[in-house]
Amino acid sequence: MSETRDRESDSVPPSSSSGEVQEKAIYFAYSATLRIFGNIQDLDEITHRLGVAPTDAHRKGDLRWGRLPPPKHDMWMYHAPVNETEPLHVHIETLWNTFRERKEYLLHLKQELTVDVFLGYRSNCDNAGVEVPYQSLEIFRELRVPFGLSIIVV
Repeated sequence: MSETRDRESDSVPPSSSSGEVQEKAIYFAYSATLRIFGNIQDLDEITHRLGVAPTDAHRKGDLRWGRLPPPKHDMWMYHAPVNETEPLHVHIETLWNTFRERKEYLLHLKQELTVDVFLGYRSNCDNAGVEVPYQSLEIFRELRVPFGLSIIVV
């Protein structure tokens, strides 16, 4: 009988000293990353030509932590240096401001590699959405890449 009560109490939100139910704080986290992947001959050349160091890069077959399988391709990535709580459009605009002047080089890379913009939206709220002003979509049009958003609700 006490086992049943314990399981039931686990599903009830904790109460404050006043007896009010405490709600879990709702959060929203966003990200924007420029990714270049495929069979990359020289990661350093990409870094040099783009003028910024990648926030992450790896080679096909590199061992990774945990149970993750080795990557199937080389990758160069630059994550917009914006606090994850800033709205998505701030991440997108920061990314585009970093690479706007290198647009022609990125289009050139697309001839042999995949270039995309990976957007992330993470929240513990299952009934919210995201809005991006049309001005912030310039990067997708100029780089000729689709707008895609990875959505994770936890």
